[in-house]
Amino acid sequence: MIRAQVLICGGTGCTSSGSRQLQKAFADNIEKCGLSDEVKLVQTGCFGLCALGPVVIVYPDGTFYSRVTADDVPEIVEEHLLKGRVVERLVYNDTGKEVDVDKITEAVALEDTAFYKSQNRVVLRNCGVIDPENIDEYIAMDGYAALGKVLTEMTPEDVIQCITDSGLRGRGGGGFPTGRKWALCAPNKAPQKYVVCNADEGDPGAFMDRSVLEGDPHCVIEAMAIAGYAIGATKGYVYVRAEYPIAVKRLQIAIDQAHEYGLLGKNIFDSGFDFDLQIRLGAGAFVCGEETALMTSIEGNRGEPRPRPPYPAVKGLYNSPTVENNVETFANIPQIILRGADWFASMGTERSKGTKVFALGGKIKHTGLVEIPMGTTLRHIIEDIGGGIPGGKKFKAAQTGGPSGGCIPASLIDTEVDYDNLTAIGCMMGSGGLIVMDEDTCMVDMAKFFLEFTVDESCGKCTPCRVGTKRLLEMLDNITKGNGTLEDIDKMEEFCYYIKQNSLCGLGQTAPNPVLATLKFFRDEYVAHVVDKKCPAGVCKDLVSYTIMEDKCKGCTKCARNCPVNAISGTVKNPHVIDHSKCIKCGACIENCPFSAIIKK
Repeated sequence: MIRAQVLICGGTGCTSSGSRQLQKAFADNIEKCGLSDEVKLVQTGCFGLCALGPVVIVYPDGTFYSRVTADDVPEIVEEHLLKGRVVERLVYNDTGKEVDVDKITEAVALEDTAFYKSQNRVVLRNCGVIDPENIDEYIAMDGYAALGKVLTEMTPEDVIQCITDSGLRGRGGGGFPTGRKWALCAPNKAPQKYVVCNADEGDPGAFMDRSVLEGDPHCVIEAMAIAGYAIGATKGYVYVRAEYPIAVKRLQIAIDQAHEYGLLGKNIFDSGFDFDLQIRLGAGAFVCGEETALMTSIEGNRGEPRPRPPYPAVKGLYNSPTVENNVETFANIPQIILRGADWFASMGTERSKGTKVFALGGKIKHTGLVEIPMGTTLRHIIEDIGGGIPGGKKFKAAQTGGPSGGCIPASLIDTEVDYDNLTAIGCMMGSGGLIVMDEDTCMVDMAKFFLEFTVDESCGKCTPCRVGTKRLLEMLDNITKGNGTLEDIDKMEEFCYYIKQNSLCGLGQTAPNPVLATLKFFRDEYVAHVVDKKCPAGVCKDLVSYTIMEDKCKGCTKCARNCPVNAISGTVKNPHVIDHSKCIKCGACIENCPFSAIIKK
């Protein structure tokens, strides 16, 4: 009889940190201790706390172990699973106090951590809870009950009305109302209609959709079947990038299992409704996140956007009416059907209902996935859930929406995060990447980083994007090298609006956003680069120099020994000097100086 379960994170983050070796070590040690009939080993999806991986949770007591290695496993198996004694040194504790082992469930249960307390997990409800490769575990969590309800109790019109009343908006970027999109497609008659899931998550730092597919693939399958019923489609495609091998594998397993259980294919639930799914792999082109470019790619052509109208609801995949939503949008659908539109609409703000998943990254203590109600303040996300900025540094800005978004400065940290509030300050929700930056971040360099990305990812179909972003990047590059002028800043701003207004698709239309946002909130940094020829954050190499302070240098020679270009000279026990003509500004000297005698200015 099973008396305990060991859940091991099998998401990409923890897998890269060795969770597969961890799983093997647990299996071997459980067998060695004769516990195979008493302890069940479960590989789950992402728990969310990526900074603490690999993560292991032991049930029924709920003990939360973090940063576990294969070398730790024998101790956990022998002490905890065999003798019932918690391994204190591996228990996660975010209180700063000594763990009371007698109250272990109260002290360290995952749901009791500061990271989880403020979250409301709707999209991520099953991630880190079930085995994503076992359909029975999904069914045990009310899986496919929504599809059954739809096919046996509701008309297609009822389904669309429910989604419309819920207020669900597309989680892929623009926030278009999901129910309205379905309603526009449903009346259009055609021999074949399609449902498409956009899992081509390309924003730097974004991994929400990947984690859902890795941890709960059946919820997306179920939602796509519901969408198919609502609009009259019998075929669907999940377009997922090939760089997500774990997600692709688990999604295919889930599709095969759904076929085996009669939840995909012909006459689902004896309702007369047919629906089938296929996976299409993308090659990593960022532009294929745009819905028409994605559909063009599915058709086997080069991924380039099409002019709109006609919109996909009228003429989409294979020139047929098509509904396209992203992974997170679909993941909300089953719960809306089961719990009702009013339940979903009760969360969030007046015009932004429900929750939003963010991939929290950058200069933040707790990197990972968070799901919070719309309207939660940025301060609460960063300080309470994210644990604040490490190293005692100050919060400077947060980038939302990736290369298509803008930045929220420290002065607006109390902004309530929803579609309208972000738009009002020149930002956008995007798919959900949230990159936190501290005082050591150069905002000009940050804008250049994102623009470099969009220049590389432009499909080249339209001139404003293909040529315009390249010229804009050249201006930014000149400024970071100290070669820009004040006139260049004004010209660059004007150029941004030209690119936005004349580009064919969303990639080009939003490419200047990081530049415009940093010009709006951090114009003084641009002026410093141009007028003072200095980078205030000390990031832009052409505008910084390294100097050894004589009064602090002890002549230990450590800086000289670690300089890769021999730019530092001096004798033992005497102050050293940097030859600026040789210095490549790599920072090795500062990192290795034990006396903090080297400054960057």
